[in-house]
Amino acid sequence: MKLHELSPAEGSAKAAWRKGRGAGSGNGKTAGKGHKGQNARSGGGVRPGFEGGQIPLYRRLPKRGFNNVFAKEYAIVNVSDLNAFEDGAVINAEALLEKRIIRKALDGVKVLGRGELTKKVTVEAAIFSAGAKEKIESVGGKCEVV
Repeated sequence: MKLHELSPAEGSAKAAWRKGRGAGSGNGKTAGKGHKGQNARSGGGVRPGFEGGQIPLYRRLPKRGFNNVFAKEYAIVNVSDLNAFEDGAVINAEALLEKRIIRKALDGVKVLGRGELTKKVTVEAAIFSAGAKEKIESVGGKCEVV
């Protein structure tokens, strides 16, 4: 194979198409825009969401809700999930991601108290529920806020 023999895969490349370059091109004169009207003009057409002067959908629907830009979103882990680690392990966001217990670290890890813990582990998280803290410390583990 030589350089001059190379060609793109069949159907992957579209041929150049010069609009408005004479009747012979099959796309001369009005260049596919029809005759007159808003869409035939330069800069013509309507903005996205425009419904011809009718009150558009985004104005017909009521405003609702509130989005707190300061809210923190935590990756949730239950105490029962911590049994996947061996005794004496230090559990942090990296370790949880590695074991695929959480998918994203988000703004930190929050440990909740569902289930039972049988291993003595050190847990590093952004926040602990009262129940989770109690269960971790009752088996001799440690809770460290990071």
